[in-house]
Amino acid sequence: MPRAGRKKKGDQEFHQGFIPSAVCMIVCWAFLVTEALLLAEINVHLWRKKKKKKKKDEQDDGENSGGGGLEVISLKSMAQETLGEWGGNLAAIAYLFLSYTSMVAYTSKSGEVLSRLTDVPEAVSGAAFTAALALLIAAGGTGVTAQVNQLLTSFMIGLLLTIEVSAVALGGGLSLPANTHWEQVPATLPVIIFTLVYHDIAPVICAYLEGDLARIRLSILVGSIVPLLSLLVWDDIALGLSTDLSGFGIQDVLKTEWSNAMVETFSLLAVGTSLIGTLLGASQFFIEQMTSLVLSSGQRDEKTNEDAFEDDGSKHLGWKTLLENNRLSYVATGVVVVPTMIIAAAVPDSFSIATDIAGGYCMTILYGVLPPLMAWSIGSKLSDQNVGLAEVETSMGGKGKVDFTSAKPVLVGMGVFSVLMVFEQILQDLLSFNSYLLTWTS
Repeated sequence: MPRAGRKKKGDQEFHQGFIPSAVCMIVCWAFLVTEALLLAEINVHLWRKKKKKKKKDEQDDGENSGGGGLEVISLKSMAQETLGEWGGNLAAIAYLFLSYTSMVAYTSKSGEVLSRLTDVPEAVSGAAFTAALALLIAAGGTGVTAQVNQLLTSFMIGLLLTIEVSAVALGGGLSLPANTHWEQVPATLPVIIFTLVYHDIAPVICAYLEGDLARIRLSILVGSIVPLLSLLVWDDIALGLSTDLSGFGIQDVLKTEWSNAMVETFSLLAVGTSLIGTLLGASQFFIEQMTSLVLSSGQRDEKTNEDAFEDDGSKHLGWKTLLENNRLSYVATGVVVVPTMIIAAAVPDSFSIATDIAGGYCMTILYGVLPPLMAWSIGSKLSDQNVGLAEVETSMGGKGKVDFTSAKPVLVGMGVFSVLMVFEQILQDLLSFNSYLLTWTS
């Protein structure tokens, strides 16, 4: 949810002012848009390559498989295809850490919001909220979950617009506070990146738009500008209305005019919709891995399994039974949810810690460091083949060009910027740890 202007870390409160906060958000947005566009270029290149190979195989076999379903090339597959086994493993590890830290952050924040609304302890309310959404995903599947998420998102956007319009009507925003604390900008980077990242859906967009780069670029640009503008307006209102910089929240200003429950409901919807997307993606990841494990072990031990299943005409509970009865979705969802609920309940200030790890490390590596490396690898292979451009037929019947060889200086700049952000986060964590040690020993 929009909290980019302020960042709570332990007992400290960072309030940097609107100008530094806005500049930081715009720079992060520009960096993330560039990385998202690069991811789209890579994904489309691999998608077209795969489609061309599939078409050639069908012509050789004299078969036509038809349109089929949506063929999404995941980030792990992209990294493995371009960088090799180590790239796929790095992407998988970073994605898992990102999924778990994001889930911890959402569980912790939902518990915090619900405890203010219901007076139920944070650990209990956060776990109940997460478990309810997990049950929706495991039982309802992707179709039902997507419909529910669309409904919640529409309601959330309506509430956000209502809150922002009402705050402006009360005199908030439309001004530039004099407070500017540029030295506090680095501490806000992880949570801003955490708020603005959307790169996990880039492969889905590429597949849905059938590799049409013009439409893909437009959807990424327009789709990313809308949340940026909403965050900037929210930030301006919150900081403009602030008179006491200590422990300020926008609900503190609005609560005398209308129900504080509206702001809390928006916060809960923002967390819930994000949690649904993260949990759905993580559970699907585990389902794919478990399915591959089952299929490989089934081929290896087919005779043994047949004997076990045919003994006295009954089936023993096993991986094959889980697959056939669709129980694997419950197992995969539980693998994600149970550890995150435990960590969120046991670790103090788990929201801030989780967003620092997710935004400062996982997202920066996954969506900042890896894309330039993948593009560089593709460009090098094309250069070795004396090909400057990869040209394949698009679904529109024309020629689509994906240029990777002439963009190497840009790729170097993007990679260096991403690595510097990781090192900056390491420095921030070391300083925080040093402050903690000094406080603990004093």
